[in-house]
Amino acid sequence: MKKLNYSPGRTENEAWRFVAPALLVTLAVILIPFLYNIIISFSDMNLSTFYRWKMLGFTNYFDIFSDSFFWYLLLKTLLWTSINLVILVTAGILLAVLLNEKLPGSAFFKILFILPWAVPQYLTALVWKGIFNYETGPVNLFLGKLGIEPVMWLGSEWGAFWATLVTNVWLGLPFFIVVVLAGLQTIPRNLYEAAELDGAGFWFLFRKVTLPLLKPVLVPAIMLSGIWTFNNLNVIWLVTDGGYPSDQTHILVSWVYKAGLSYFRIGYAAAYGIIIMLVLLFFSWQYIYKSKTLENVFE
Repeated sequence: MKKLNYSPGRTENEAWRFVAPALLVTLAVILIPFLYNIIISFSDMNLSTFYRWKMLGFTNYFDIFSDSFFWYLLLKTLLWTSINLVILVTAGILLAVLLNEKLPGSAFFKILFILPWAVPQYLTALVWKGIFNYETGPVNLFLGKLGIEPVMWLGSEWGAFWATLVTNVWLGLPFFIVVVLAGLQTIPRNLYEAAELDGAGFWFLFRKVTLPLLKPVLVPAIMLSGIWTFNNLNVIWLVTDGGYPSDQTHILVSWVYKAGLSYFRIGYAAAYGIIIMLVLLFFSWQYIYKSKTLENVFE
C-alpha cells in the first residue's frame, strides 16, 4: 500500500490559497471603506472641498459632542431602540409560544406572520405612511368613528415617532417569531412532561424551562435586532420624508444620512458614523458580557 506524503506546511499553504479570494473581497468591500471613513472624519470634506479637503484633527468630534442636538438625538435613538426591543421580544416570544402549540390553523398563522418579512421593506414603509395619513389614513378614520379628533401623526415629532415605531415593529416581528419558534422546537418535550408530572404550571415551565433554554437563541437575536433598529434608516426616512417637519423626526442614523448627502457635510457625517459605531460596540459588548454569552470563552 502506498504511503501518503503528509506535509503540514503544504496543507496550510493550500488553505491560504482558498481563503485568499474571500480575504481580498473583505478587504476591498469592508476594511478599505471603513479606514477611509475614519480618515475623512478628521477632515473638512464637503461639497466645495470634495477634491481638496484638508485634515482638521478632532474638530468634527468636538463640534458633535458640544452640540446639544447630538445628545438629544442619542437619547431619542436609545429610547426608540429600547421601546422597539421590549415590544419585539415580548410579542415575539408570546406569539412564537402560541404558534408552537398544536392548535387548529397554526400553519396558516405561521405563514401569515412571516409575510411582512417577505415584502420589500420600502413598500411596507410607504404603506404604513399611507395608513398614518392625516386626512385619508385608516388610523385617523377609525379614530373619527370613535369620536376622537384626527392626530397629525406625520406632522409632529412624537406623532411620527410612534408611527415609525409601529412600522418598525411590524417589520421586525417576523424575525423574532421565526428565531424563537426555531429555538422552541429544539427543546425536548420530555422536559415539559417531567415537570408537569411534578405539578408545574404554565408560568413555572415558561420561567424555569423555556426561557433558560431559549437564552442561546435570544441573546444574539436581541443584539442583532437592537443594532438593526438603532441603524434603521429606511423606516425613518421613508415614513417621515427624511425628517419632516424641520428635521424633528430624526434618529442618529437618519440625521447622519441627511447631514452627509443632503447638506454635504461629509467629514462631519463621517465623524457621526464613527461615534455611532463606538456606541453600538459599547452597548453590544456590555449586553454580551452581562448575559454571560461568552463565559465559556474566558474560562
